[in-house]
Amino acid sequence: MKLFTAGPVACRPEVLEEMRRQMFSHRSKEYKELHSQTVQRLQKFLETYNQVFLFTSSGSGVMEATVRNCVERKLLCCINGEFGRRYAKIGESNGREVVPLETELGSPTTPDLLDEKLCSVPDVETVTITYNETSTGMMNPLPELAKVVKEHGKLLFVDTVSAMGGVELKVDEWGIDVCFASSQKCFGIPPGLAIASVSEEALKKSESARNKGWYFDFKLYEKYQKEQSGTHMTPAIPQIAALNKELEIIEAEGGKEKRLEFCAGRMQRIKQGVEDLGLSLFPRKGYESPTIACVNAPAGMSGLDVYEKMRGHGFELAKGYGPLKERTFRIGNMGYIHLEDIDEMLQALSEVIKR
Repeated sequence: MKLFTAGPVACRPEVLEEMRRQMFSHRSKEYKELHSQTVQRLQKFLETYNQVFLFTSSGSGVMEATVRNCVERKLLCCINGEFGRRYAKIGESNGREVVPLETELGSPTTPDLLDEKLCSVPDVETVTITYNETSTGMMNPLPELAKVVKEHGKLLFVDTVSAMGGVELKVDEWGIDVCFASSQKCFGIPPGLAIASVSEEALKKSESARNKGWYFDFKLYEKYQKEQSGTHMTPAIPQIAALNKELEIIEAEGGKEKRLEFCAGRMQRIKQGVEDLGLSLFPRKGYESPTIACVNAPAGMSGLDVYEKMRGHGFELAKGYGPLKERTFRIGNMGYIHLEDIDEMLQALSEVIKR
């Protein structure tokens, strides 16, 4: 089955081979070297001097960590789909007051909307933004939104789960306080690892946070990373080794810019192929995701029909998500995908919709 999913995604053979290595202690010299090298490579990739922590969890774990470490009372959540909504639910489940800023599905949060909302609720401590809303295949204008957040003097938490590794991301230049992602998306690593850059301001908030728990305590991550080049619990060593290998390959192939160019080229081929078949993308024009295409189902078929029939042709796409489950299907552009795989997938999709 060839994977064009929303994650987990297909992995490079070299990455999977790296995960076959015999285990070693997470307190050993070998692990400390691996941990330090991976963190340094991530800092370079994310263009940040902030601490970068490795979490043995999914990205949702880091969502909860940001709330518990850095929000005392109130946060503003930008909601453009199901994963923005998840952030709001996590805030509420941890006893914080959530101010939602919700747009129509497929439409972005605009700088004007965000500025107006922050003017009306000046006491929020933090703003959360989903850079790339996986459920709708829509990407927010993050640099412009980040500028508004910083003009209002708020902390900025950004969910880049389906963006990091496939979309431009400049953590320090854009002023992102916590920027996090999961291993099983654009980096093409098996699930079980999350990555987050954390600013000094966010760490300072964590220092005085009450009832923040132990496992996701940012200050403990900072302490163990500085003193032991590790974490305060047993980390996902195979996934970290795999991520380090993937970052090494990216460097060898020309660096981040080359990787992003390749990802953009793949998505252009997917979008053109979809349009050539008479299909359309769901998001508002100009805000389509570069890493996952959310496609309107053809007349006479549901998104689930397309998904199931494509499985019969040997291709695993992604089902529509949440309220779009019947109306759409999604084509992921993440992980180990060759251009010829895209051509084969589009040929199969042509056969499916014509029948």
